[in-house]
Amino acid sequence: MEEYGKILLIAMPFFLLLIFIERTYGYFKGINHTPVMDSVSSISSGMTNAVKDALGLSVAIISYEWMVSHLALIHIEATVVTYVIAFFAIDFYGYWGHRWAHQINFFWNKHAIHHSSEEFNLACALRQPISSFVSLFTFLLLPAALLGVPAKVIAILLPIHLFLQFWYHTRYIGKMGFLEKFMVTPSHHRVHHAINPEYMDKNHGQIFIFWDKWFGTFQQELDEVPPVFGITRPAKTWNPIRINFQHLWLLIKDAYRAENWNDKFTIWFKPTGWRPKGFDERFPVEKIDNVYSFDKYGRQHSALLKYWSVAQLFITLGLISYLFGNIASIGLPHIFVYGFFVFLTVYSYTELMDTRRFSVFWEALRFLTSIGIIYYYGDWFGMSKLMPFSNWLLISYFTISFLMSSYFVFIEFKNTQSSLSYGD
Repeated sequence: MEEYGKILLIAMPFFLLLIFIERTYGYFKGINHTPVMDSVSSISSGMTNAVKDALGLSVAIISYEWMVSHLALIHIEATVVTYVIAFFAIDFYGYWGHRWAHQINFFWNKHAIHHSSEEFNLACALRQPISSFVSLFTFLLLPAALLGVPAKVIAILLPIHLFLQFWYHTRYIGKMGFLEKFMVTPSHHRVHHAINPEYMDKNHGQIFIFWDKWFGTFQQELDEVPPVFGITRPAKTWNPIRINFQHLWLLIKDAYRAENWNDKFTIWFKPTGWRPKGFDERFPVEKIDNVYSFDKYGRQHSALLKYWSVAQLFITLGLISYLFGNIASIGLPHIFVYGFFVFLTVYSYTELMDTRRFSVFWEALRFLTSIGIIYYYGDWFGMSKLMPFSNWLLISYFTISFLMSSYFVFIEFKNTQSSLSYGD
């Protein structure tokens, strides 16, 4: 936990800097592919995923360490060659796990969050799942285990492999010549994120594109078919926690409503999007039929709500940074209390971003939770040792946050709704 938290402390500012550079570049080019609310939602998703991983809230049914200790045919030392072999093995594992997440109904739930943005930018790379509490595909690392690649090599390379997938989530880099032949590039990955019929379920590779070429899932980006991004059943929310479980909730409801027992059990393993016969008519779900003609979500927000959402994002990033930097001293079980508060915070302010009137309830719950934490522990998980006035600063912030939420819900949202009704 502690080591991963320190890695994230280094990685987060780097990612944020690149996101800022991309937005600045788009501003000067006069082409904005990074709307504020979309970016806040994406980064918030990344924060929840990072907290989940730092707290160790996921397990592997079969761990790599078990495989290598029980199944290795040979044992090799951690040399440069070992790291190269391991990197290819991880990418092979990534390709198939990624492909199955697109092709099997149940597995799509944990991956839909990554595709839920209707934009394509560096921030959307951070849309990572919190719903993947169990790692099912570790067995795909069997080739590395058979060769006896040490577990510590895999542990080092896995986060590096993940971070290397960040850079190609952008629309500002065109085709890259020779690199297109063997590496995943922005062009290849734009195809992967597109919902155009020509591009659906293509280019699952994570670092190397030759897996797609070998296994028949490659599609180059076509000049005459500009990619359109998102998911065909649009999320219609900025709340990453809601998005993480939308597809699962639909599967649960469809399995419950299915009259055929075979459908109840097989729906989970059918191709992504499959529903029992007649369900699209009986229980319709919004779906994009014409990818070139649909309204993107949440384009009408006041400037104040945008500024407040950005402020909430950065304050929450500060609180998370404190958690990652002090996991060991905060200790168990208190880090899980902290994690719960982070999830509650993200849920509250992204509900407000959705202009949901019930968001004030979540903010009230957050306010009471924060006061309860400070009262119970005496301060904010030991922060007063570093900042003597931290209690008063935090109480002031939580109070202002509740008041701002109340203002938006009871004044701004109400006035906006009234003006819309009057206009109709």
